[in-house]
Amino acid sequence: MSGQIQTVADRLAEILLRPVAEADRARARRHVLDWAACAIGGLAEPGTSEPRALASREGAGPCTIIGGRPAGPQAASLANGPLGAILEMDDVDKRALLHPGPVILPAALAAAEACGCDDGNRFLDAVVRGYEAMIRVGRAAGAGHYRYFHATGTCGPFGAAAAAGSLLGLTPEGMAWALGNAGQQAAGLWQVRHEPVYTKSLHNGRAAANGVAAALLASDGYAGPRAIFEGPQGFFAALCAGADPMDVVARPDEGWAIHDVSFKPHAACRHAHAAIDVLLDLRTKAKGREPSAIEIRTYADAITFCDRPTPVSVGQAKFSLQHAAAAVWSYGDAGLARFTMAAIAEPELNRLRGLTTVATDPEITGRYPGRFGARAKVTFGDGTSLSAATDDALGDPERPISSEALLTKAQSLMAWGGLQPSQAEALISACLGLGQTHGLSALSAALP
Repeated sequence: MSGQIQTVADRLAEILLRPVAEADRARARRHVLDWAACAIGGLAEPGTSEPRALASREGAGPCTIIGGRPAGPQAASLANGPLGAILEMDDVDKRALLHPGPVILPAALAAAEACGCDDGNRFLDAVVRGYEAMIRVGRAAGAGHYRYFHATGTCGPFGAAAAAGSLLGLTPEGMAWALGNAGQQAAGLWQVRHEPVYTKSLHNGRAAANGVAAALLASDGYAGPRAIFEGPQGFFAALCAGADPMDVVARPDEGWAIHDVSFKPHAACRHAHAAIDVLLDLRTKAKGREPSAIEIRTYADAITFCDRPTPVSVGQAKFSLQHAAAAVWSYGDAGLARFTMAAIAEPELNRLRGLTTVATDPEITGRYPGRFGARAKVTFGDGTSLSAATDDALGDPERPISSEALLTKAQSLMAWGGLQPSQAEALISACLGLGQTHGLSALSAALP
């Protein structure tokens, strides 16, 4: 790059290739576990078998497909991507409004297996770098982008390319090329929200596969457009109305963004989590009293995505504040069993959905997306009421869940996906022992 003007992609490549510390790897192990558990939990869900079948048409290869036979790196990434997102329990960066795990982990796994890497620490370093790239781009893209685009799909290829490029040992120039070609393949429209399809989770697989392809091409000397971010017809000019591409590299580089990522304790869209938290609190305080009305006030995007009083599918139930409220009040949790067709059909949940109203709160909206807040009021038959509010959802950095809670979530998801306790224990050990007691081959072997 001597004598050339440094682009945003060049600077981002330099940021990504700085050293990763052991504390960062420790954090990454938690995200590996969370992704693996979500992926196992999603194995039997509708909308995940078709991408596996598609991948199987690409022929054999060295890369693991969970619940399928080994294939090449692009096919494996495509097949594994939907698994980690289909249950809506994947990790999330609230400021970037995207889900890194189900893109970065399939890409990193496929790239590592494709190049024969068994070094757990090298794999974790790649995960940290992939999260960093995806989150930086997502945070810079802004609200104008999120209005039409599923940022996990559009920003995911950058993160997947960074993770794969790290494992492939790309130079800064090669990493910039990979980022450039990854951006050329950015895709993921929100039309999926309006129809009963599974394409939203396919965005993860396509982002992972495209990022891996971009890194593999760069490793062979295939150049990419280095001005992908700031170019006149680049990613920001085309897809990010009003956003500044320089914001991608404006964040200080002394820390890694993976530490800011939230874990999801409830089996619903993240936009419903704060409301779930406050209603769980109110249910405890109500001591068995039955509500005559439930009122939820939250930020505007939560209403846009999750105001759905009469869900008719599992996906719609997971994006319904009304259904989440009904499930919480009836059962005291918002776990996987509360978002099934059987649960949707329950007369009591239908009654409680009918008692629930939702509305935008300007004050809470003003703090979003830095804070995912909600308030709720429950009125009882005698005219008395209880109210509660939270500025942050459980699992956010401001309200972190414990290692024990994360482990319990993982065990529950693995059981949901059909793993026997001994199989689950082996997978948990492989995830949490990466780079210490286990190499990457142990993780691959523990995945069904």
